[in-house]
Amino acid sequence: MRDENIKYLGVILNEDNKNQTDLQKRIKNANKTYFILQKFVNNKHIAKKLKLRQKNTTIDRTLRCASETGTVTERDRKKLNIFERKVYRKVSGPVYDNEKENWRILTNKEIYESVKKTHCDRDSKVK
Repeated sequence: MRDENIKYLGVILNEDNKNQTDLQKRIKNANKTYFILQKFVNNKHIAKKLKLRQKNTTIDRTLRCASETGTVTERDRKKLNIFERKVYRKVSGPVYDNEKENWRILTNKEIYESVKKTHCDRDSKVK
């Protein structure tokens, strides 16, 4: 009996050469790491800069583990960006809108401007 998925050097390979299962597993593991750090992220007494550093050192490492050699499709890039924006929104918290006089979450553009980072895996190969 032949197994369809093989794990080699931390990457899940299959007969179709699709990395969807590997990407889903990496996002799931990064999400677990995010929830472990949730008390840290929710703490109002910790500076945003420190929270971003923690995100970059732990969550990003978990998300990008063993992904350096593979190509990233447009669909994969969108999934990675969605997860990354979720974490950034939580770290940044809501902002007060003076025009509408209410609290709101940051838009995607505001998130990338506030952390001075382009979209996830922008320099990666796109398939």
